[in-house]
Amino acid sequence: MLRHLLKLIWKRKSRNMMLSLEILLAFLVVFAIAAFGLRHYQLYQLPTGHEWRKQWSVSMRAAKDLPNDAAIFDNLGRSLLALPEVEAVAFSWFGTYEMSRWTEEYTLPDGSSQITIDGLGVSDDYFRTMDMKLAAGRWFSRADDGADATPVIVNQLVADKLFPGKNPIGQLYIAKQAGKEAPKRYRVTGVVAQFRAQGELQEPVYMMLPRWIPGVGKETANNIMLKLRPGTPRTFETRLNARLKQVRGDWNYIVTPLPDGRKSMLGTQMIPLTILSVIAAFLLVMVAFGLFGVLWQNTTQRIPEIGLRRALGASAGDIYRQIVAEQMLLSSGAMAVALVLLVQLPLTGVFGENLDWTVFFMASVLSAGVICLLSLLCSLYPGWRAARLSPTQALHYE
Repeated sequence: MLRHLLKLIWKRKSRNMMLSLEILLAFLVVFAIAAFGLRHYQLYQLPTGHEWRKQWSVSMRAAKDLPNDAAIFDNLGRSLLALPEVEAVAFSWFGTYEMSRWTEEYTLPDGSSQITIDGLGVSDDYFRTMDMKLAAGRWFSRADDGADATPVIVNQLVADKLFPGKNPIGQLYIAKQAGKEAPKRYRVTGVVAQFRAQGELQEPVYMMLPRWIPGVGKETANNIMLKLRPGTPRTFETRLNARLKQVRGDWNYIVTPLPDGRKSMLGTQMIPLTILSVIAAFLLVMVAFGLFGVLWQNTTQRIPEIGLRRALGASAGDIYRQIVAEQMLLSSGAMAVALVLLVQLPLTGVFGENLDWTVFFMASVLSAGVICLLSLLCSLYPGWRAARLSPTQALHYE
């Protein structure tokens, strides 16, 4: 039976070529969307390295650049900790679940292992405020005052890249600078498994959290991170803003509970996937109409052949199964060709971790299921219509 069907498909190869190409392109589109969506799901399952359920973020804005004044930041911290709803206060260059990023190139002191690292300067209390966990080493603190290099917490990616096979704790690396100034030095005090400031759908990046000290250096903190007691209502925002205005009434404050910031960030990051899904759905509808029309036309042109089979004793069920089986074989062949082309992507690693073998296999299975279902649905009615033909009607067809 299979050999007979393959012969029938081969004899109509010129007509089936365009149909196969259409199925192949549809499979590629579905695969791309499936892989993109599965990668998003894969990222969502990874830890972010920080908490968000009880944390609030306060972005500070001034008419000019915020001053790095130790007295101001000390006053802000003490005033906020006096509120009964506040458990911990910390400062950072920018907040989490924001589109802000700060990157720079770094190397080992001998100039090797150059990498680009995302940075986020934070105060000593940041880790307690964000409920972070160490993988190795310790958090920096006032015990690091006067250190010969800036204490820094790095994620595991940085530790593996800069210090492969070594204990990263206590290791030194420097900022790559083109000028004659002495490069800034960083000494690793601790390692976290991961830290993704932009949330669950951010790709893992090389990340460092250098120590920021109020009143020291040019960089200033533009953000306050708060850890609130469980059950704190949203109405607390009014009291919080009033307390901040008491400290610096000439600054503006944007208060964002991290659950809201997370929801907004996820919505923004999902926009490309949503757009691509709509486009893919539209293309699949167009492909479905095309497949249905071609199958209808092919069935009409094959009425004499169908009538001869019926006259030789084939049942209506045999005809029905033949039409459906031919379409499924044609779809399988087109998908096999597409997979031969697509398997080169994870083999060459052109997309890196965005298309690992797990994503590839899951996207292949999902795409194959969608195309098989589409092909089956498009072939059901033409097959049913062909099966209804009586031998007399078919043999008299012109």
